[in-house]
Amino acid sequence: MNRNVIISAVTGLLIGLFVMGFAGFNSSPADTSMMIEDESRYDFDKTIEVFEKQVSEAGWSIITVHNMSETLNQHGHNVDEVMVFELCSARYSAEILRHDDERIISPLMPCRVAIYKKSDGNTYISRMDNEAFARPFGGVIHEVMTQAAADIEDIIAEVI
Repeated sequence: MNRNVIISAVTGLLIGLFVMGFAGFNSSPADTSMMIEDESRYDFDKTIEVFEKQVSEAGWSIITVHNMSETLNQHGHNVDEVMVFELCSARYSAEILRHDDERIISPLMPCRVAIYKKSDGNTYISRMDNEAFARPFGGVIHEVMTQAAADIEDIIAEVI
């Protein structure tokens, strides 16, 4: 084999491993750049109250609420208050779910928003950055999730 071919192959392999390692490191589970967190201007109960009212007024539905602290307490774990809200907007959901190719995104539906207390005593609200997450999908998914994300941000704006 030609020495230049071997050197090129080894160099290419090393560059490929470096690029893969860099990409893997930057997309590690510790990367929270796909999440948004804001401090509420209200206490926990008032944040829940205002948030639920805004969801309703925006025409969205709360499909279910997961009281994570209560659930974990039943299993012997004591954590500060954490409520996870599953939200749905029929107009956005229908737009995605009516297309066979877009149903792949359905595990991310409904949209989730968490309201929780931290050890500093303050209440926070977090959610996935749906627009950033949907960007690589393009097409209908990106368009609809961007609109839905804007609606959710408008709802949340009333508590932050």
